[in-house]
Amino acid sequence: MPDGRLAGGRLARRLPLRGLNGTMARMIRPIYLDYNATTPLAPEAIEAMRPFLTEKYGNPSSSHAFGREARSAVEDARESVARLIGAKPEEIYFTSGGTESNNWAIKGGAAALRQRGNRILASAVEHPAVLEVCRWLGTQGFEIDLLPVDEYGMVHPDSLRRALKPGTILVSIMHANNEVGTIQPIAELSRIAREAGAVFHCDAAQSLGKIPVNVDELGVDLLSLAGHKLYAPKGVGALYIRSGLRLGSLMHGAGHERGMRAGTENVLEIVGLGAAARAAAENLDQRAEKMRRTRDIIEARLMALDPPPRLNGHPSRRLPNTLSLGFGGLEASTILSELDGIAASAGAACHSDRTEISSTLKAMGVPMEFAMGTIRFSTGCGLGEEEASRAADLVAETVRRLSTREAGVSADEGDDGPVRLTRYTHGLGCACKMRPQALERILAGLPTPTDPAALVGTETSDDAAVYGIGPSKAIVQTVDFFTPVVDDPYHFGAIAAANALSDIYAMGGTPLFALNIVCFPTNRLPLSVLEAILKGAVDKAREAGVSILGGHSVEDTEPKFGMTVTGIVDPGRVYRNSGARPGDALVLAKPLGLGILCTAMKNRMASDSAARAAIETMELLNKEAAALLPRYDVGGVTDITGFGLMGHLREMCRGSGLSARVFARAAPILPETRELAVRGMIPGGSRNNEELVSDICEWPEGMDPILKSILCDAQTSGGLLVSVAPGQAQALAAELRSCGYTFAAVIGSMEGEESGQARIRVIDRG
Repeated sequence: MPDGRLAGGRLARRLPLRGLNGTMARMIRPIYLDYNATTPLAPEAIEAMRPFLTEKYGNPSSSHAFGREARSAVEDARESVARLIGAKPEEIYFTSGGTESNNWAIKGGAAALRQRGNRILASAVEHPAVLEVCRWLGTQGFEIDLLPVDEYGMVHPDSLRRALKPGTILVSIMHANNEVGTIQPIAELSRIAREAGAVFHCDAAQSLGKIPVNVDELGVDLLSLAGHKLYAPKGVGALYIRSGLRLGSLMHGAGHERGMRAGTENVLEIVGLGAAARAAAENLDQRAEKMRRTRDIIEARLMALDPPPRLNGHPSRRLPNTLSLGFGGLEASTILSELDGIAASAGAACHSDRTEISSTLKAMGVPMEFAMGTIRFSTGCGLGEEEASRAADLVAETVRRLSTREAGVSADEGDDGPVRLTRYTHGLGCACKMRPQALERILAGLPTPTDPAALVGTETSDDAAVYGIGPSKAIVQTVDFFTPVVDDPYHFGAIAAANALSDIYAMGGTPLFALNIVCFPTNRLPLSVLEAILKGAVDKAREAGVSILGGHSVEDTEPKFGMTVTGIVDPGRVYRNSGARPGDALVLAKPLGLGILCTAMKNRMASDSAARAAIETMELLNKEAAALLPRYDVGGVTDITGFGLMGHLREMCRGSGLSARVFARAAPILPETRELAVRGMIPGGSRNNEELVSDICEWPEGMDPILKSILCDAQTSGGLLVSVAPGQAQALAAELRSCGYTFAAVIGSMEGEESGQARIRVIDRG
């Protein structure tokens, strides 16, 4: 086959897929400003741990020399942690990290104190490792109340006094907030709680090693810490339990940690935690001053912007390393996507149907305009003043540019490699569609079209609208546009065009012409990128035999592209979702996994071969697949896109008033899809689809969760799903494969439903 052709003879411009997984991307080490997320290992911790990677491998519960050596190291570390927080060594219990420490403190405290009451208080700005535990306890018969905070994120002592009622057994309030850095008045809060007879727990994961932490001065009964916030390894932490207090155990087994926490001690990481604790105790003041200086450099330069950002958190009672700024009118994720050279965290995330703002910003009442633009910069021991200055200048430059409407040239364009389009968007193609549940609620409230010439409208959730203009002729029209699914602009344009054209083919129509829909950030990307997108679309439209006659463009914060396509169809041969018949077999023309692979490509996790397969699949027109259908006894047809196989089959079942059976293992899947799904490369749209089909889908007991996610995966320019007479299904699949749809397969069947309620029954057999 000539290099210029895809399978089946479809011509395509074959560009090198450069930079898909970073092989040709710039390798510039970013400036790390996310020390509140995690810290690098302290040199002291590395040196202390080194022998325990090689010759010191004993079990600390063993009585021989190897075991005694390990036990001694564990107890030395316990003493170091105790010294850092002013506790006794016997009050320190090692855990797997801050999350386990919080779980143990709250669940264990609830279990031990339940005879005294069932009420638990926590602040509204706690870490999820506290809030989620409290929510779970709320399902177990405990009464949970969240304490409000002021505009700075601080709990007022009077709020706690008012909330303390008989039966309150536990109060959990963090020492310092991980997002905005506000330091709580723990000594006063703990005194109020303990006077009322409640046990007081404090999550000190963020404060330890940055400000003084002394359990007696704070007056706490329980205190959690996490190693990786303290320049110790990930996967280790500790819980301080005041002498005389006994908690219920989370872990049951042998008598480790003085019978309180079963499981062989993680000697290697405990040693690292001990060394990091010693280093923190010895250098606390110097570290805090260095963090404060670098934070203040960044703060001063960014607050000099016009207009200045909003400072979130207390202006003085905050951690010396934490700076939370809200840039009004901008999205934090957009700012950060421009900053390959900066590592920081956003305070909010945009999704297709909702905006997720952190619970901390929400509890503080930060206005949406600033919450959406909030970035947390957190400094640490490894950050120098020169780096802090450079980082501040980069952020300021980006904010100024994004705040203007002037066309600019992206920093991506130059000698170091091509533009990576997926950096400039939050969603991925059809995976960022509105949640169908929300869309269905809106459409249900709108009047149904009554025009007799409207042959297909919104009522059947079909892929396009069909409007009769004569006894033997009808217009079929669709519109589709989305954010980039791939980095290369040309391929993005081609994929978007193929996706829009597919809706015409799915209705049995022939496309006539198209119009472009363009959203483009001229202040973020050069116009040469838009030119490449349009070139890809033009080439794909030419392959389909149609012309693009014009279009519409708007300035936007992120690139989006698509087309409206107008076609023609015989009114007597329109394929609909509602056309499936009992007994029809289901044939799928293209493989699944496009949402997962595109997510992996964005994160540079997919191999070049898997990325190429995904791109070629998305660019493959459904033209020849549609051309085969008139030769078969076809019932219903739909195009598998953003709602995934199961979501679009749901529409077919409901439209036809039938049920379906799907043989999960028969569904074709693109290479590497499963492996990448296991690694977490599942887009949010795919997870939404699982929720969407929960009202109709019957999953077998013990269903493979990864396969379940793949069946619901949000596709972009996916394949046609055809219900066809059962005796013709294998022949149709074979002919599709011979025409270049190499994954085409029979995946299930349609069935009548005596109950009157459409169902999808998934069969998962090896």
